[in-house]
Amino acid sequence: MTIKVNNLRSGLIDYDGSKANTTFGYQILQANTTGHNNTGVGYTSLYSNTSGEYNTAAGYNSLYHNTTGLSNTGMGSFALYSNTTGIKNTAIGLSSLYANSSGNYNVASGLSALAFNSSGDNNVAYGSNSLKNNTSGAGNVAMGYQSLFTNTTVSNLTALGYEALYSNSSGTENTAVGYRSL
Repeated sequence: MTIKVNNLRSGLIDYDGSKANTTFGYQILQANTTGHNNTGVGYTSLYSNTSGEYNTAAGYNSLYHNTTGLSNTGMGSFALYSNTTGIKNTAIGLSSLYANSSGNYNVASGLSALAFNSSGDNNVAYGSNSLKNNTSGAGNVAMGYQSLFTNTTVSNLTALGYEALYSNSSGTENTAVGYRSL
């Protein structure tokens, strides 16, 4: 069933099972050709998806640039906005994993968590602005407001607490626990 507003698709329930996509909102899955088992809710979420599968996007422009990425979840406006080929990422919160294009297996929860990550893999960020400036660092864990905030490319760091490892830009394999530690 297709729902239209002003003759433009605003909803789709793929009841015959050929692609099993479900959408509700303006211009969702507009470029989709072979992608299946996707769910999109919100204005232009999953807009560029062509063959990506098993993605869930809920929020204004969430997973907007996804083309072939698989098994991603973006909840919140601009969550995983730039993702094109990244797989198995989870972003919850406004602009979380915003710049991710090819990073895989990342988890971001909170306002702008991992916002500038583009290619880093296997990162976990919980808290507003945690790992915000990370671009390619991998295997990092940041839990707490602005933890690992400055990190861009360093890998294998663990920061737990308010602004823990906030200014780290070169030290590898560090662990910091507590308020503004290291």
